[in-house]
Amino acid sequence: MPRYALLILPAFNRVYGESSVRLTRSELAVFGAQALRGEVLGSEETTIGGVPYVTFETAEPLTQPDIALLSNLSSVYAIFGIEGELLRPLHMQSLDRLSSDLITIQKYAGKTNEHFTKLLLNVTILAGDKGLDERLSVFDPLCGRGTTLNQALMYGYDAYGIDVDGKDFEAYTGFIKAWLRNKRLKHTAETVPVRRERALVGRRLNITFGLSKEAIKAGDVQHLTMVNADTLKSREFFKPRSFDVLVADAPYGVQHGSKGGSGLSRSPLELLRQAVPVWAGLLRPGGAMGIAWNTYGGKSSDLAEILTAAGLQVMDYPDFEHWVDQAIVRDIIVAHKPA
Repeated sequence: MPRYALLILPAFNRVYGESSVRLTRSELAVFGAQALRGEVLGSEETTIGGVPYVTFETAEPLTQPDIALLSNLSSVYAIFGIEGELLRPLHMQSLDRLSSDLITIQKYAGKTNEHFTKLLLNVTILAGDKGLDERLSVFDPLCGRGTTLNQALMYGYDAYGIDVDGKDFEAYTGFIKAWLRNKRLKHTAETVPVRRERALVGRRLNITFGLSKEAIKAGDVQHLTMVNADTLKSREFFKPRSFDVLVADAPYGVQHGSKGGSGLSRSPLELLRQAVPVWAGLLRPGGAMGIAWNTYGGKSSDLAEILTAAGLQVMDYPDFEHWVDQAIVRDIIVAHKPA
């Protein structure tokens, strides 16, 4: 049977790096079940030349489209075919179309690990009816300073977010405008107040950009919108059934917490019970929702009940739980909205 090896990308976060091989195996299993043409028959951690790899077998040889899909695994640096004792490099074709510093340049307390952000986005997309390589509309209802938004932009998607923290809104607005200028990407950007009955209810950042003047003329542009407002009011700012994918990193109860006028505590379950029905209304039929949360703040069965009550079908995605620090053990749950 054909055998392959994935070289694991070193993680800047040492703790996450210790879990990256196992998480890559779990992510690979989702790719195998949801996207690849051939079945992944199993995987294992293998040390080759003193370096960790994930090795696996497939029922049929990987096609170039399969390799292109696997090029987007969150912690993969290179893909090899195993031929006896030799490794043959395979041609990777990731979706990334922007400079990687869009993801890595921001440094601040509480930032979600970039590899995990990509993993969560990947497995959530694969639960929906559209493919990873299609043009998607991604919404992060707890977007903070935009790590998920930036990863969506990297893939060529349109990105939308909402966050109640005014400082995060201002920090991300300043960062993304400066980044676009520094990269000399043709773009338009505006920050506007949002009013209802003359009262200020939020602020909205609207950006449209293209990779070149020719791309813009051809209509090949990406859209980015971030709103500074309470996530429970998301449907006041975005139309129902607007998004293909929704991903959220729920409050951990440590650095994060619900703020503003909602009166919510730091418990992720308390927030999600109120927010998930709102968010589900923004998903298109056939779309998918992925949520990361601190398991010390609630059980997966509790989250599954919340998602099911909102009309979503929870996916069987095991073994993504991993240790972050003494106060956080993180896991993910993903659900599909029936078409």
